[in-house]
Amino acid sequence: MLLKTLVSQSDRRSFGVPLRLVLVIPFVVQIFAAVGLTGWISSRNGQKAVNDLAARLMQEVTLRIEQRIAVFADTPHLFLQINEAAIRTGNLDLANFSTIERYFRHQVQLHEFVTSFYFGSEAGHFLMLNVERDNLLYILDESSAPLRKIYRLNERGDRVELLQSAEYDPRERPWYRVAVREGKPTWSPIYVFAASPILGITPVLPIYNETGMLLGVLAVDFTLSQISDFLGNLEISQSGEAFIIERSGEIVASSANEPPFVATAQERRRLLATDSSNFLIRSTARYLQERFGSFDRLENKQLLNVKFDQQRQFVRVTSIQDGRGLDWLMVVVIPETDFAEQIYVHTRIATLLCLVALALAIWLGLITSRWISQPILQLSEASRAIASGQLDRGVAVTSVKELGVLADSFNRMAGQLRAHFQQLEDYSRSQGQIVERRTEQLQQEIRDRQLLEEQLHTSESKMRAFFEAMTNIVLVLDNRGNIEVAPTNPTFLSDLDADIIGLTVEQFFLDEKADTWWGYVRQVLDTEQAITFDYRLPVGDRQLWFSARISPISKSSAIWVSREISDRKQAELALQIAQQKSEKLLLNILPKPIADRLKQDTKAIANHFDDVTILFSDIVGFTPMSDRLSPIELVNLLNRMFSLFDQLAQKHGLEKIKTIGDAYMVAGGLPIPQPNRAEAIADMALEMQTFMKQFNADINESLQIRIGINSGPVVAGVIGIKKFSYDLWGDTVNVASRMESSGLPGKIQVSADTYEILKDKYVFEKRGAIAVKGKGKMMTYWLSGKKN
Repeated sequence: MLLKTLVSQSDRRSFGVPLRLVLVIPFVVQIFAAVGLTGWISSRNGQKAVNDLAARLMQEVTLRIEQRIAVFADTPHLFLQINEAAIRTGNLDLANFSTIERYFRHQVQLHEFVTSFYFGSEAGHFLMLNVERDNLLYILDESSAPLRKIYRLNERGDRVELLQSAEYDPRERPWYRVAVREGKPTWSPIYVFAASPILGITPVLPIYNETGMLLGVLAVDFTLSQISDFLGNLEISQSGEAFIIERSGEIVASSANEPPFVATAQERRRLLATDSSNFLIRSTARYLQERFGSFDRLENKQLLNVKFDQQRQFVRVTSIQDGRGLDWLMVVVIPETDFAEQIYVHTRIATLLCLVALALAIWLGLITSRWISQPILQLSEASRAIASGQLDRGVAVTSVKELGVLADSFNRMAGQLRAHFQQLEDYSRSQGQIVERRTEQLQQEIRDRQLLEEQLHTSESKMRAFFEAMTNIVLVLDNRGNIEVAPTNPTFLSDLDADIIGLTVEQFFLDEKADTWWGYVRQVLDTEQAITFDYRLPVGDRQLWFSARISPISKSSAIWVSREISDRKQAELALQIAQQKSEKLLLNILPKPIADRLKQDTKAIANHFDDVTILFSDIVGFTPMSDRLSPIELVNLLNRMFSLFDQLAQKHGLEKIKTIGDAYMVAGGLPIPQPNRAEAIADMALEMQTFMKQFNADINESLQIRIGINSGPVVAGVIGIKKFSYDLWGDTVNVASRMESSGLPGKIQVSADTYEILKDKYVFEKRGAIAVKGKGKMMTYWLSGKKN
C-alpha cells in the first residue's frame, strides 16, 4: 500500500518542460531576437531613407515652382511700372491712341509671358494688343464707343480686316474695378476673359495725373494655362501631382490634364480642388479641408504624411504671396510608392533571408539537443518506471563519463529502494487496517456535521439577502383585504407607521385610489394571474413613485411587492423635457415639414416648386458704420433689425431662408404652397421700409435698404450630412439677387414676372430695361405702395 501511495504522488508531480525544449528554446530565442532586431533596424532605416528622399524631392519641386511663379508674377508688373514711368515722363501720350498702338505692339514682343497688353480709360476708351491669337488688335475709339472692334493685323501692324464688333465697356470689367478700388498695383480676381473663353488673372496698375485724378488702368492678361503647362511638364515623380489653389479652395493651376473650370450652358464655374477628377488632387484637398477646417488656416511650408486608398502620401503645402494681393497655396503630393518600391523589395529579401537563417538554426538546434538529451531521457524513463513500482528496472552505462557515473548510482539506489519498500509494506499493511477503520468513522461524522451547517448557513444567507435587497415594502393580503408586513428596508420603514399589521388596503392607502388598489388585489385572486403597475404614495413630506407587482400565493392570499422608482421617473421626465427642447431647436433651424422628413430619413431633400416669390434686402451704408462700431455693437444692431424682419416674415406666413452679413433673404410659397405668396412678400417689403424709418430715429443713423423681388420656379431642400440648412437654387434666386444689387437705396425693385402678378393690387413705377449680369436687358419696376 505504501508503495502505491508513493507511486500515486509521483504521478501527480510529473509535470514540467521537456529537456529537448529546454536546450533548444534559449538558442532559438537568441537567434530570433538577433534576426528580428536586424530586420527591424533595416526596415526603420529604409523608411527613414524614404522620408528623407521625399522631403528633399518635394523641397526641390517646391523651389522650382516658386521660382517660376515669381517670374510669372514679377514680369507683368515690371512691364506695367516701365509703362507708368513712360507716361509720367511724357514719353507716352494716353490721348494719342495711334502712338499707344505702336508702343504696345513693340512691348508684347519683349517677353514670352506678356502676350497681351491693354489700356482702359476713365472715359471708356479701350486699346488692346494680343499676339496669342493670330495678331488680333482690340481697339475702342471715340467714334465707336461703347463698341469694341477686333482687327487682324499684318506683319507691319496695319489693320487688314475687321473681325468683330460688339458692346464692351472696360470700366465694368473685373480688372478695371479692382484697380480703381485698390488704387495701387494689384491683381484682379480670377475671371473668364471676354475675348477668349479661358480662365485668367490680370495684373493692373491705375494711372493718375498730377492732381490725383484717375486717367485709366494699364493691364496685362495672364492666362492660368501658362502655369498649368509648366506644372504639367515639371518632372515631379512617376505619379506625383502639383496644384495651386486660392484660399477659397478653387484651382488656379495643376499638373493634371483637366481645365480649372466647369463649363455649363449658362456659365463657366471655377473648379474646386475637392471636386477635381484627379484622385490625388481631390483626396489631398479634401484631407486638408477636413483637418484644418478651412484653407485659410493653412500655414506656410507644412510637410504632412497622409494615407489615401491604403497608401501613404507625402504632402507639402507652401504659401505663395507677392505683396500685391496674390495669396495662393501651392500643394505638392507624391505617393510613397514612387520611390520606395525598390527599398521595400530589398527589405522583403532581407526578411526572407532572416527567416531562412532562423529555420536553419532551429533545425541544427534540434539535432544537437537530441544528441545531448537522449541518454538523459533514458535515465528519466527508468526513474519513472521505478516511481510507478517497477523496482527491478535499471539503466545502461553510457560512454559519457558524467552520465555513466549517474547511471551506476541510479542502479545501486534502485536496489536499496526494493529492500526498504518491502519492509515498509509489511508494517504498513498491519497498521493501515486499524487506521482505515477509525478514519472512516471520523470522516462520516464530519460529513454529517458539515452538511447540516451548510444547509443552515444557506437558508440564513438566502433569507438575509432577500430582505436586505428589498428597497421598499412587501405586503401579504388575504381575500378580505387584511395586510401582513414582511421585514423590509429599515430606512424606508422609518417613514411609515410601524403598526400596520392587520390593516386593510383601504386603511393603508389613505387616498381616493384605495378602491383601485383593492380592485387590483381582487383581480389577481380571481384570475390567479400576476399584474404590474406604477403608483405614487406620500411618504413623510415626499411624494414617491413605486413599481408594484401583485402575484397570487393561493386562492385566498396574494403578495404585493413594491420597489421605489422615483429616480427613474425623474430621469424619464428629464428625457421628455430634453426631447421637447431638441424639437424646438430643430424647428428654429428648418421648416417643420422638412424637419419631420429629416427625422425619418437623413438623405438629401430636394423639391421643385413652380411658383415661389423671393425677396433679397441689403443695408446701404452699413460698411462705413461698421468701421465706427465695435463688433459687439454691430452684432447687437443687426440682431435688433433682423429680429423684427423675422417677426414680419412670421406675420405674413413666409419662410426665412438665411442672412449673409447684412443681407436678408425670405421666400413665399414653400415648403408649403401659398396662393398669396407674392402679396405677402410685397406687404413685408413695404413694412420693412416703414420699420427702417423708425429704426433710424431710434439709433440716430441714416441707414437705408435696397430690396429686390422676383417670382418663378426654384429647387429647395437640404443637402449634406452636417449643419443642416434649408436653401434655394435656380435662376429665379439669381434674378432676385440681381434685382436687389442693381436697385437703389430706399427702393423696392421687382422683376416683370412679379409685376404681372401684383400690378392689379399694388402701385408701381416703371423703371425700364436695365442690364442684368448673366441675363442681358430686363424690364424692371419700382414698387411704391398698395392700392386702396
